[in-house]
Amino acid sequence: MTTVLLTGFDPFGGDDHNSSWDAVQLVAREWATEDILVTACLPVEFGRAIEELIALIDQHSPDLVIATGVAGGRTLVTPERVAINLRDARIPDNAGRQPIDEPVVAGGPDAHFTRLPVAEMVARMNGAGVPATVSLSAGAYVCNDLMYGLLHALAGTGLPAGFIHVPDRADLPTVTVSAGLRIAIEVGLEADTTRKVGRVRHSGSH
Repeated sequence: MTTVLLTGFDPFGGDDHNSSWDAVQLVAREWATEDILVTACLPVEFGRAIEELIALIDQHSPDLVIATGVAGGRTLVTPERVAINLRDARIPDNAGRQPIDEPVVAGGPDAHFTRLPVAEMVARMNGAGVPATVSLSAGAYVCNDLMYGLLHALAGTGLPAGFIHVPDRADLPTVTVSAGLRIAIEVGLEADTTRKVGRVRHSGSH
């Protein structure tokens, strides 16, 4: 039996919902396998989202971690290939912080690449009627912050992990997005041949 950790985000920027959490909740309601699904709604706050996700990994020891967030203006499900070591916020986060031109992790590498088979995920989604494409930019807001911090913390482990941006529910129905997330989970578990090795690395520089 395997454990999957799937996260979304709180509403932010004046919105009354976050489509990533809407989709995660629907995945949970329709979960029908013997595998364990752990879901969580993370705060849209620089640093704090990373800390809460790492704590969940320590608590549940998942075999697969997929974090999700909403990307306004996108109309496709977009697994992210890379996160950059940059905080450059167009608007404040939910704690009122608006870092400009700051690193996610001081002294960290310029970028971390996903540990998920994103090309296969996209191919399977499109084959199932879920519009999807691989994204090469996770931005420089809290979604990128979370992806970079997650991958930095997992350096040296064998835990498959990454980030998927989803459209707002006005641009792609939640039922379609949740179907895409279920496919991503299936592909991620199929590709996980090494299993997790070691624990996450905690950094005080988040």
